[in-house]
Amino acid sequence: MTAPESQDPRDPQDPLDAATSATRSLQGLSTELTARVPQLLEAMRSVGTGLELHSTLDRICETAAELADARYAAIGVVDEEGRGLSDFVTHGVGEDVARRIGHRPDGHRGLLGALIHDPAPVRLADLTSDPRSAGFPSGHPPMRTFLGVPIRVQGEIFGNLYLAEKRGGAEFNDYDLHMVRVLATEAGIAIGNARLYEAARQRERWIDGSVAVTTALLSGGDAEDALTVVAEQARRLADSAAGIVLLPAEEGGLEIVAVAADHPATSLGTVIPPKSPAIASLLAGEPVFVTDSATDPRVLTTAAGRYGPSMMLPLQSGGRVLGALATPRARGARPFTEAERTLATQFASQAALALIMAEAQRDRERLAVYEDRDRIARDLHDLVIQRLFATGMMLEGAQRRSVVPAVQDGVGKAVDELDVTIQEIRTAIFALQQGPAEAPSGLRTRVLREINMAAVPLGFKPGHRFLGTVDSTVGELTGKNLIAALREALSNAFRHAEASRIEVVVDATVTLPDGSDGVRLTVADDGVGIPAGGRRSGLRNLARRAEALGGSSTCGPGIGEDGQGTTVCWEAPL
Repeated sequence: MTAPESQDPRDPQDPLDAATSATRSLQGLSTELTARVPQLLEAMRSVGTGLELHSTLDRICETAAELADARYAAIGVVDEEGRGLSDFVTHGVGEDVARRIGHRPDGHRGLLGALIHDPAPVRLADLTSDPRSAGFPSGHPPMRTFLGVPIRVQGEIFGNLYLAEKRGGAEFNDYDLHMVRVLATEAGIAIGNARLYEAARQRERWIDGSVAVTTALLSGGDAEDALTVVAEQARRLADSAAGIVLLPAEEGGLEIVAVAADHPATSLGTVIPPKSPAIASLLAGEPVFVTDSATDPRVLTTAAGRYGPSMMLPLQSGGRVLGALATPRARGARPFTEAERTLATQFASQAALALIMAEAQRDRERLAVYEDRDRIARDLHDLVIQRLFATGMMLEGAQRRSVVPAVQDGVGKAVDELDVTIQEIRTAIFALQQGPAEAPSGLRTRVLREINMAAVPLGFKPGHRFLGTVDSTVGELTGKNLIAALREALSNAFRHAEASRIEVVVDATVTLPDGSDGVRLTVADDGVGIPAGGRRSGLRNLARRAEALGGSSTCGPGIGEDGQGTTVCWEAPL
């Protein structure tokens, strides 16, 4: 057998071995100390129960104060950089006193700061006389006697355990120091277990949040609602004041599209310009971590003054940046730990992947819809229109063979109705073949809206036909003026024509006199026509609109018997 290797004195001692060694060192000491061993063991048992980190720290403070008979106890948790305190847990200081004191110590100066840089046991009879002391803030209770012991977790400094004001006015003695050192060792073990448990729970929460985001994005619901779920989950998991989702804006930079906060509507739609260093980094796929949003020059937003620590993470997957996710905390809040930054970065990557999958899913669904629409359009064109056309030709043949005038007139009207039906089906085919951006608010929809509105004062609905791909070929400016011309023509027909029938035709297949492609609006009625010497202001408005676009507007006979009524013909280039 080989002899066990001796431990390097520079290596951190195992916490359990340290506790055993410290307990054994009590042997041979006074009867008073030996009598306190059961109390120490009970204190160690109390400290070791429970797994929640903050409650564990509270329990350590309370147990240490009882063990050393101290009025006050505290644990200062050293931050990740080892330069200050990230948390400060107290016992014996009431809430009213804590409010009077104000902000908690940061460990950058004074005796607490000195113990961070030199983590060794300290016992003082009067801490106010120590040269390292920086005094107490206003409202702080008076303290004189002091005992400080470092707490190590897996060989690394976690923080310091502070005791002050031993009851009865006595000083902390060697017995107190021995007991508290043993307790600090056990506290290190308990804190280590609590940190592991807290890290596992934290990872579990972030994983659950990622699942919720993925489910929301792939559920096929509203995209805006899904982005709101991303913002809400990020806010909850990061324990931040807000969760903000930003997507690329048309004019550059990033636009806030979803906010989970107490007042989300105040920042929705805000565009952060690309000149912001933070936005430039995010668009390049680099995360941005800010200690204080109000003072960091990389953050150029008006709302930055309300926030302190912040994480800004790119939503990227496969080298493609889809947007960004921001989780700012309130001013004065604790900074984000390295573990939180790592988990948030993973969450953002998962959310970006879910966004890409949702986008691909919507593309597949749209493609299926367009394929179905294309099939319907082909069926209408190849089957329905051809059959209607054949039926019309048979009717025309029957009309020619008939010798009864009434039959000829009836068949002729039926053929005319078939022609109108064919034109309407062709219009529907063109609508089915339009792209996704054209259908919702195209020119055809706006024309139909004007016709339906005019039907109320007229008492009947004007007929209508569309020729050509109206929505996709007519420009926005021409379309706006055509709608205005239609509104004017329908208004004139209602107020002056006394018509019982109106026909509206929008033809996007015409060729203008100069040889250019154009669109023609025809509004024909069977009313009384234009009286001689009547007002012409409405007609002049129509002409001015057309001429401003390079077109024209004319009037002619209507669709009543013997040309009774008026036909307004308004045309302009596409």
